[in-house]
Amino acid sequence: MIDFTSDNLILFLQLFYVITAIGVIVVIITQNRNPVKTVSWILILVFLPLVGLIIYYFFGEDGRKKRLISHRMFRKLSKKAINRIEPKELIPPPEKYSNLISLLYRMDRAALYSGNKITFYSDGVSKFDALFEEIRKAEHHIHIQYYIFMDDDMGHRLANLLLEKAKQGVTVRLMYDDVGSWNAKRKFFEELQQQGIETQAFLKVTFRFLASRVNYRNHRKIVVIDGKVGFMGGMNVADRYIKGVDYGIWRDNHIKVEGKAVAGLQTSFIIDWNYSRKEFLSDDSYFPKIATQGDNLVQFVTSGPMGQYKSIHIGIIQAIYNAKDYIYIQTPYFVPTDQLMSAIQTAAMRGVDVRLMIPRNSDTTFVHIATMSFIKELQEAGVSVYLFEGGFLHSKMTVIDDSLTITGSANMDVRSFEHNFEIDAFIYNEGSARSARRIFEQDMVMASLLYPEDWAKRSNFRKFAESIVRLFSPLL
Repeated sequence: MIDFTSDNLILFLQLFYVITAIGVIVVIITQNRNPVKTVSWILILVFLPLVGLIIYYFFGEDGRKKRLISHRMFRKLSKKAINRIEPKELIPPPEKYSNLISLLYRMDRAALYSGNKITFYSDGVSKFDALFEEIRKAEHHIHIQYYIFMDDDMGHRLANLLLEKAKQGVTVRLMYDDVGSWNAKRKFFEELQQQGIETQAFLKVTFRFLASRVNYRNHRKIVVIDGKVGFMGGMNVADRYIKGVDYGIWRDNHIKVEGKAVAGLQTSFIIDWNYSRKEFLSDDSYFPKIATQGDNLVQFVTSGPMGQYKSIHIGIIQAIYNAKDYIYIQTPYFVPTDQLMSAIQTAAMRGVDVRLMIPRNSDTTFVHIATMSFIKELQEAGVSVYLFEGGFLHSKMTVIDDSLTITGSANMDVRSFEHNFEIDAFIYNEGSARSARRIFEQDMVMASLLYPEDWAKRSNFRKFAESIVRLFSPLL
C-alpha cells in the first residue's frame, strides 16, 4: 500500500505532472505543427507547471482534421452559387491578380463574382442606418451572424426590428458566437427564439466540451437579406460602435455588397448554420439570380481551424508580394507569422510604400505588448508605422496599388489566421481601392507617425516586457 504522507503525496503529484507533461509534449511534437509554435507550447509546459497543462487543455487542440460540412453539401452549395452567374457575364480576371485569384479558388473554392456594387462604411452610425434600411425592405429572409451581439441599446434596436420583420412573415435566422456574446444574457436570445426568430449559438460552450470549443471561435460578421444584399466587415452589434469608448471613437470598417457576390456570403452563412443547427438550407430561393449592380470583382475567402489551408493568411501574403507601388494596412492586433513579417519587410525594402496603422491604446494589453515588439524590425525595413490616437482602431483593411482591397473580420495575428473562423473580401476594383485609401488617409489625420529615434527611447523594462510576451506570440 502506498503511504500517502504529505511528502509522498507531493512527490506523487510531481511525478504525475512530469509524466503527463511529457505525454502532452510527445503529442504536440508528433502533430508536426509549426516548429516555433511547438517550442512555445513546450516552454509553457516546462516553465508554468500545472498552469501550462490547463492552458494547453483549453487552447492547444488542433482541429484541422474536422470538417464543418460534407464535401457533397459543399459542392451542392457551390453549384447553386456559381449557377447564378450567366456564362455571358463571366469576365477574365485582371492579369495582375490572376495568380492570386486562382490561388484563392484552389485553396478555398472562392468564386470570383463580377457585377457588384460595394459601399464602404467607416463609422457605426452610417453602417447601422444602412443595415436597418435594408432590413426594413426584406421580404423573404434575413440571415444575421455576428461574433458579438450585445443586449444593450443597439442590440435591442436591431432585435426589435428583426422581431417586427418576423411578425410580417419574413424568416429571420440569427447566429452569434457563444464566447463572443458571453456578456449578453441568455434570456435575451431565448426570448427572441420564443417570439419567432431562429437563434443559434455557434459552438455553444458547456463544461463537458469546454476544452475543445473555447479556442475556436466564429469571428465572422455577415448579414444577408433576401439573397440580394449583404453586409460584412469588422463591426459587431454593440453600443461602442455608436458611442465610442472612454478614450475616443471605436473606428471600424464594414461594407455593403449588392450583386452576385452576395451568394458567397450566403454560402458562408449556410455552412456555419448547417454545422451549428444541423439544418441544410438548400432551397433555390436563398440564391436568387441578380442583375449586374456595379463593376467590382469580388472573392469572399473564408478560413478557420478546420480548413486544410490558412487561406486568408496565404492570400494576403501573395497580395503583398504582388504589390508594386504601395501597401496600406490597418489592423487592431499585429502579431504576424514569420512568413507575413518577411513579406511586409521585403515589400518595403524593394521600394514599395508600406504603411501600417495600429491603435496606440488597445482593449487587449497582452496582445498589444506583443504587437509593439515587431515595430523596430518593421521600421528598419522601411515600413512607416502610425499610431491611431483618436480612440480604438478596430479596422481590418489592406489596400494595395489602387487596385485591390482586402477587408473583413480577420486581424493580422495568429489567432485570426489559425484559430478563428474568419471571412475576408478580396475586392479587385480601382474605385473601391481609392475609397479604401481615402479612409486610411483620413485616419492619418488622427494618427501620429512613430519615428525610429523616438521609439528607441522607450524604457528598458518595456523592451524586456515586449521580448518576453513575444515568446508567446505564436499562441496569441
